Amino acid sequence: MKENNRRSGCPVSSSLDIWGDKWSLLIVRDLMYSKERTYGELLRSEEKIATNILASRLSTLEAAGIISKLEHPESKAKVLYRLTDKGIDLLPVMIEIYLWGDKYFELSETHKAFLAEVKKDKAAFLERVVAKLRQP
Repeated sequence: MKENNRRSGCPVSSSLDIWGDKWSLLIVRDLMYSKERTYGELLRSEEKIATNILASRLSTLEAAGIISKLEHPESKAKVLYRLTDKGIDLLPVMIEIYLWGDKYFELSETHKAFLAEVKKDKAAFLERVVAKLRQP
């Protein structure tokens, strides 16, 4: 479903209205790595997001249909956040950002290993990860 309440008809501008800040894409990244996470797990990312910013970005991403909340199977006090199909569709964008960053920045060993896997066969990698993320 197309959204018509954006400030312009430019797809770049409209996309950036949803995920165009540092924190939103990092939340999407973390959910891509682990399929689903709790608030506390997202809070512990190495970038050290503040609790108020995390809560705000989760709310924005949920309202935009990028993520959804699920009941936690072990605790009524917790919820799990997971990418929706719309969020999973950001995976190729994220991979291209990784590849661009690899060209211009020194990466950690973890990210180098991740990109080595991507570079072997990007199409197969994307297919595998998308299939994993779409599993119930």
